[in-house]
Amino acid sequence: MTAAMTRDPSSTKFLLCIWHRFELWRPPEWFAEMIRTRWPALEFVHLPSYDGLEREIGDTNIFAGFSLRPEQFALARELEWIHCLAAGVNQLMQPAIVASDVLITNSRGVHAVAMAEHTLGLILALARHLPSAVRYQDERHWSQSEIWGEEPHPMELGGRTLVIIGFGAIGRELARRAKALGMNVVAVRKRANEDTEPADAVFESGRLLEALAAGDFVVVAAPETSETIGLINARTLAAMKPTAYLLNVSRGTLVNAADLIQALGAGQIAGAALDVTDPEPLPPDHALWSAPRLLITPHVSAVSERLWHRHAALLLNNLERWFSGRELLNLVDKKRGY
Repeated sequence: MTAAMTRDPSSTKFLLCIWHRFELWRPPEWFAEMIRTRWPALEFVHLPSYDGLEREIGDTNIFAGFSLRPEQFALARELEWIHCLAAGVNQLMQPAIVASDVLITNSRGVHAVAMAEHTLGLILALARHLPSAVRYQDERHWSQSEIWGEEPHPMELGGRTLVIIGFGAIGRELARRAKALGMNVVAVRKRANEDTEPADAVFESGRLLEALAAGDFVVVAAPETSETIGLINARTLAAMKPTAYLLNVSRGTLVNAADLIQALGAGQIAGAALDVTDPEPLPPDHALWSAPRLLITPHVSAVSERLWHRHAALLLNNLERWFSGRELLNLVDKKRGY
């Protein structure tokens, strides 16, 4: 779908509404001011919390935020476009929104560089046994022999196979960095015939078990959909090498935590790293905290001082396209859910 006609900013209402407990996920004031300055005739409303959303949404044409509850969307009589300030849009895939003519765009690509670099850091940390080094450092113990004695031994990445499940912007950025280190990259995606540069091989999702069997490192970077929730489970973990590592940087729901804990405890895989969990924040008494050979980072793979500058560049570009009647970037296929 496209924005098929030019639009007048003076007859358009734009509502920006985000609140999150994590400060970085909330837009800085300069972000809102940038929009006001570029289109002074635009009716622009910035709500720093959800208070007043029901009052403002009724005559809004463009909404930017993370989500709308069904009762809020029902009030949105003039809504034409939702811009999601996240890459994942599962929370917007409500029957009424999917059935409507409202366009959805997401922030695909905004987080890709930071997440790829973070994921590569996790891969290096697992390969070089850095979590063990940190634990021994806390004990003031010189652990050279102990770290070498761990199985698998600390390894080089050159010549190893990296399997990336989900080959969007994040997967591609990660693949480029992995290739620079001499890794072989296997991409797993729904349609293998789509552009898959720079992967060395591409498997359709129906060949997931075959791809997993080849991986030394398996990274989950797929969107959250009804088909991907619980994708990593006892069956898929059993397909991995006992010397392989699993990493999840997408959504916590894609990994069955109980099955992962069981696999780690049994030594079925070499280790894992999670930047996302289900639930979040992870409760202090959750069993994942004490799972062996598991590295947890608190959903910080997308954290970057450049985050809102990238958000701004994408949104300004799309607003220019909207007002001039051109096709929007990052349009979401509501039937596919991403």
